[in-house]
Parts: sequence; structure tokens; C-alpha cells
Amino acid sequence: MQVLQIGTAFAASDPSAAGAWFADRLGFTVLVDLGWYVSTQHPQREELRVDFVRPDHETWPEATDRVRGAMVALLVADVDAAHAQMTASGAEVLKPLVTEPWGQRRFQVAGPDGLVVELVQQVAPDAAWLAAQGLSV
Repeated sequence: MQVLQIGTAFAASDPSAAGAWFADRLGFTVLVDLGWYVSTQHPQREELRVDFVRPDHETWPEATDRVRGAMVALLVADVDAAHAQMTASGAEVLKPLVTEPWGQRRFQVAGPDGLVVELVQQVAPDAAWLAAQGLSV
């Protein structure tokens, strides 16, 4: 199988508002807004699309009420700037900005309808932590 693109679709009680959240806070472009379905795309990475569908629409195999147990993680060049932007926009921070020993600096915010949005930057891993895990740089 040759996969040409990976897309995601999440249940959202208000797909238009969810698409606007991604546009306003993450810089995505709303490509299509049918009310019950919204498709967004990142302008610098056209292959990166996040879509939202009303939870009671026939697209789903069965009706659902909201997103559960899902996270979208976006690798960014400057997570500190992203954190400042997200907090200034009023986004609810779920996990504060932290540098992890495995080589990530990251934080999480509450996205639309229970979706967790993580913004992460790759940083140098802690050599001692790697060694303790049996890994090398």
C-alpha cells in the first residue's frame, strides 16, 4: 500500500469553532467548512491536515459525544514562543512547559471538544538519562 497522506478527523460538537481554534491558535487554514465537517491545513505543511466532524453525523460508524483519549502533537521550531502565543490567546494549559530528559521540551493545551494539543521541540537529551535506559546519543 502506498500512503500519500495521513489525515485525522475528530468529533467536535461545533466543527466550525474547532476549525477556527486551529486557525486562530495554530495558524492552520480552513479549507472547507460545511458546518457538520471542517477541514484545516497547515499553510507551510500542506500534507498536515486536521479535520472535525459533528459527532452525530452519519460519517461515524456510530454517534459519539466528543473526543476521548486523543492528542495531536505538533513539532515546532520554538516551543517557548509557541507557549507564549498560546497562553496569550487564552488557551487552557493542561501540562506546563517542561524539558524532558529524553530530548523534548513540550507543553499541552486543551483543544476543541476534549482534544489534547501538544506542542513539542526537540532538544538535546540528557546523556545520563540515556545511559540509564541503555541508549546512546
